[in-house]
Amino acid sequence: MKQFRGSRQLIALLFALLFSVNLVAPARANEIATVQGKIVVLPINNAKFLAGQIFDLRVELPEPPGWVTTVDVQVNGQKAADFFGVKPTWDLNAETPYILYSGVSYKAEGTFDLKVTAATTAGSYTRTVKHEAIRADKQVAKNVILFVGDGLTTSMRTAARILSQGLTEGKYNGWLEMDQMEAVGIVSTSGYDSLVTDSANSASAYATGHKSAVNAMGVYADSTPSPNDDPKVENIIELAKRVRGMSTGLVSTSNITDATPAAMVAHTRRRSEQNLIAEQILAGNVDVILGGGARQFLPKSTSGSRRTDERNLIEEAKAAGYQFVGNATEMKAATSSKLLGLFAMDNMNVYLDKAILKNPAVLGSFPDQPTLFDMTETAINALSKNPNGFFLMVEGASIDKQAHSLDWERTIYDTIEFDQAIGVAKRFAEKNDDTLIIVVGDHAHGMSITGTYHEMDGKTGREGVRVYEDAGWPTYVDANGDGFPDSPDTDVTLAVHWANHPDFRDDYKVDTVPTSPAIMANGKAVPNPKKDPNGDLQTGNLPADSTSEVHSADDIPLTATGPGSDRLIGVYDNTHVFHAMVEALGLDPLK
Repeated sequence: MKQFRGSRQLIALLFALLFSVNLVAPARANEIATVQGKIVVLPINNAKFLAGQIFDLRVELPEPPGWVTTVDVQVNGQKAADFFGVKPTWDLNAETPYILYSGVSYKAEGTFDLKVTAATTAGSYTRTVKHEAIRADKQVAKNVILFVGDGLTTSMRTAARILSQGLTEGKYNGWLEMDQMEAVGIVSTSGYDSLVTDSANSASAYATGHKSAVNAMGVYADSTPSPNDDPKVENIIELAKRVRGMSTGLVSTSNITDATPAAMVAHTRRRSEQNLIAEQILAGNVDVILGGGARQFLPKSTSGSRRTDERNLIEEAKAAGYQFVGNATEMKAATSSKLLGLFAMDNMNVYLDKAILKNPAVLGSFPDQPTLFDMTETAINALSKNPNGFFLMVEGASIDKQAHSLDWERTIYDTIEFDQAIGVAKRFAEKNDDTLIIVVGDHAHGMSITGTYHEMDGKTGREGVRVYEDAGWPTYVDANGDGFPDSPDTDVTLAVHWANHPDFRDDYKVDTVPTSPAIMANGKAVPNPKKDPNGDLQTGNLPADSTSEVHSADDIPLTATGPGSDRLIGVYDNTHVFHAMVEALGLDPLK
């Protein structure tokens, strides 16, 4: 009897197991069907490489640990390990199973099909992605200078031209340096993870020729929690050094470890890893480094430092042969071809504050900061000593930072400063017909010029905004002819409005001290009571926790001059800028 009861229990157990399999298996089969095409291949589908450019190939499988039994990766029908000549590493029991091929490259130009087949405990599935590799054409340029106006849009260029050059009966009295270039392009800016990009991702596209994710640079973002182990892509500074022994430089008005300069040389998924980025900039042997951000280079025990250790990277740089300069006076007297210049603890002051208003309370303990055009001249003088040529990236960083603060006057004065730095490069290029100069933003902002503003008839606020024939002309004065209005505060100013912003107040007048437009109170953004308390309320259109203006997905303008600039005419993706630069330089890692 007991034996029979046990048999019945066994039969019931087998029946239950069979029933559960019948229930679970179809569900798992459907899951397999929906997951097809979701195998993650990094670099992504349609990625374009410079042949010989070094990268990491990582394949991730959206399966629980232990479900994947085998992974097969083939390139054009050949085992990837044999194709690349590299043994992979893998962990099929990781939280996200993966296989990784480190430090590989495409050793010929062409199109490559990567087919991944994953076998699991419930079935198998595949995914195929395409990669393209090109070789650089014959070298036409010895040097490349890439000017990145962070957030620079067409409207900002227009406003800078109005303030700097003025108009007479509807015609400009002159043109900006960036206007007077033979190549004109329109650039799209989205990353592979988002319609609207940030500066790290967009600058990384210029530096590597590859899309990345918001906050990432020089990598494809993987699933691991660490921001510093993601698959890397070789950038233009690494290529210039490795392939031709060129000199390289980074110049910025921001913290030099901030997104745009960092993206030219660093590899991390998180742009906030600025201590690491400072180390990577020095490890990358960048020859000229000029900007703000001393706080990332000074030991933790130093007041104002943001390091988490006691490393003194300034002293390490000196030991590695760099001449260190800490203000404009020292920079102008520098003679070395290897320079580290840090002129503020964080971002440098904007041009309006350091050169026009000169408020000591704003400038703080760094009153002798160089202009962007002086830094550009210093960098070119140092880098041009190398007979192999140079790559230099110059960033007008606070064009973007002041746009976030809805401070169009500071944005536009920095745009004029940026333009004058371009003039320095153009005068160098005129004497040396071997330099490609590119001027571009990295993403857009929703700034627009509506007309003019004045209160001469007693109207204020929105009623003081003049449109169409009532607008007339602004009355900025440049008595000394330096290209900058002597004061942003004049009888008739520009009327500027923004497409995307929090609630804030605006009296249409320049802020004598930089002031954030909104602050957080009771869990939501509200107008900052210190900014234009009697100004018109500008009702916001962003989520309630946004305290600043944000980037937009609009295309951005590019202008270029010099050998190779013809590659930059038309409409194209931001990754194309990288290929235009390496092709002009003839950087061919396969030679």
